[in-house]
Amino acid sequence: MSEEKKAPNKSWFTGLKSEYRKIIWPSKDTIIRQTVAVLVSTVILGLIIAGVDYLVQYGIDILVNL
Repeated sequence: MSEEKKAPNKSWFTGLKSEYRKIIWPSKDTIIRQTVAVLVSTVILGLIIAGVDYLVQYGIDILVNL
């Protein structure tokens, strides 16, 4: 059996720091716009699902009461 050698922790942390510096963080305005877009699309999708649920329930009620 061959044993895999692990990289030393110092090397791992050095690589982590260099990768962390490459991150491009979004601006506050971008975060606000994206958050609003997610909230609006969630509300719209929720309303669509509620409407379809209501229509299906209404149709089932009609069929059961015939």
